[in-house]
Amino acid sequence: MKVTLNPDTEIVRAIKEGLDKKGGYCPCRMEKSEDNKCICKEFREQIKDPDFEGFCHCMLYYKEK
Repeated sequence: MKVTLNPDTEIVRAIKEGLDKKGGYCPCRMEKSEDNKCICKEFREQIKDPDFEGFCHCMLYYKEK
């Protein structure tokens, strides 16, 4: 299992800029809650799933099997 940044540097730049503006909370979500703090709860749970491979909700991170 390996988690990496999206290879698209423009997406990474835009998402990191959004994270900075929102104090570390996912820029793709309206609510500022601990569940939406990067790395969000949704993706942390997907990381634990041995069958999951793909991007997090905002496309910043990618999990390989």
